[in-house]
Amino acid sequence: MDSVSGQIAVLDYVVIGAYLALIIGIGVWVSRSTKSGEDLFLAGRSLTWGAIGFSLFASNISTSTLIGLTGSAYGDGIAVSAYEWTSGIPLLILAFVFAPLFLKSRITTTPEYLDKRYSRRVRLYFSGLTIVFTVIVDTAGGLYAGAVVMQVFFPNVDIWMTCVGIGLFAGIYTAVGGLKAVVFTDVLQSVVLLTGCAVLAFMMFQDLGFSWDALQAELPDGHLNVVKPIDDPQLPWFGLFFGVWLLGFWYWVTNQYIVQRVLGAKDLKNAQWGAILGGMLKLSPLFIMVLPGAMAVSLIPDIPQNDQVFPVMITTILPAGLTGLVLAGLIAAIMSSVDSTLNSSSTLIVHDFISDPDEELPPEKSKRYGQMATITFMIIAIAWAPLIQYAGGLWDYLQQMFSVLVPPLVVLFLGGALWQRGTAPAAFYTLIIGHGVGTVLFALRMIEVWPLHYTINVVIMTVVSALVFVVFSLMDDPQEVDDDVIWTRKKALDHEGGLQGGLLSDVRLHAVVLMALILTILVLFW
Repeated sequence: MDSVSGQIAVLDYVVIGAYLALIIGIGVWVSRSTKSGEDLFLAGRSLTWGAIGFSLFASNISTSTLIGLTGSAYGDGIAVSAYEWTSGIPLLILAFVFAPLFLKSRITTTPEYLDKRYSRRVRLYFSGLTIVFTVIVDTAGGLYAGAVVMQVFFPNVDIWMTCVGIGLFAGIYTAVGGLKAVVFTDVLQSVVLLTGCAVLAFMMFQDLGFSWDALQAELPDGHLNVVKPIDDPQLPWFGLFFGVWLLGFWYWVTNQYIVQRVLGAKDLKNAQWGAILGGMLKLSPLFIMVLPGAMAVSLIPDIPQNDQVFPVMITTILPAGLTGLVLAGLIAAIMSSVDSTLNSSSTLIVHDFISDPDEELPPEKSKRYGQMATITFMIIAIAWAPLIQYAGGLWDYLQQMFSVLVPPLVVLFLGGALWQRGTAPAAFYTLIIGHGVGTVLFALRMIEVWPLHYTINVVIMTVVSALVFVVFSLMDDPQEVDDDVIWTRKKALDHEGGLQGGLLSDVRLHAVVLMALILTILVLFW
């Protein structure tokens, strides 16, 4: 660790300092136009497609993503990249199925859609669950992962001090500037991340003489393949084709801290373009994060721990200045996840629990409650994050708990949007039964009684949840449902002013291009 920290030059510190100063400037500038709760939570519903797409990308790329992708590629191969480049599938579902419904309904939170479609108890169940997991798993986990990585470069700084520093920095500009500050800083963070990682990938491939054959010759068989045997411990082929996109559905379609950008879109076309741009950007980690991890097997052999691969790559390959740029990207990844989760959690608590369904909060009061919630969640996450180090391997298993959450939610959202016959009681029973059975399977897998990979369990539990939803719905009397929450083909392309601009501006063409690129990656790396 000392050798790594010793390679951080003065120029690198200057680059990092300039980046942080720019983030502060953005927060101060945006705070001047943040007047109400809608400004704080949805950026005044004024976001354009570029800001949405880049913010979706930046909020998703966390420290654990950078460290995990390169480390897994180094030790086990590039199959883990499927979680990145398949993201376009749920993002297309968001663009053409749920963005029209969300914007038509004028909702502020994704649980609010469940209220309009089913009932308030379904909304509060989902919202409460989301808040707990977002603060305890996403926010605190992001702080802890970031602190661990920062220790590689700055070994004399305690983990708790780093957690406090990152948490306060991201929490304050989020509380002051709201979603618009989050999105604006995310755009900057995306550029820094993409630039820094692209330069690193280019220089590593250059060291290999730009030879794909040379890279393949240095790697074990199957290291550069994404389709693995059914018993593969990392990602079996069944999980790749059927489970990964279901896990992505939870993240990209129902998770408030991601979908909030789409809810803040100025219109449907910008929402759809933004989601598709996010899907396009999610193709890049394979090439600028995952493949460099595989290249490191040849260029930097014998790295003792997979979690050290990314830090060692930075300090070994990059010159001074560029090391600072990529480190700034690493800090950006930490903050973009933390600020997003804090803003979304405060949105959920204000709109789903504090606000009276029959009486809207005054704008100033809504803003004040949101800022108080952001600071409160920031304090909880900062306090919880250092404790994660004592959980050992248990914390890794907690990440798989999301596979328990996903199946009933996939059924409730897709079933609710596409099947008018689905009822509110059936939705509630699906949540209770689906999460109950899923928790049992999770526990059995932890004690190694249930052998199936969690991506396969997601598929099984989605089928079980769908059966529960259909059976209970058919047992109930049909209920009256607002037309705004049921999908139709007309709603999916209901753009103001139609589709002027010709073929190149048609969101359908962009969707086809995205799917073609996803299939191309699958074929090339099969």
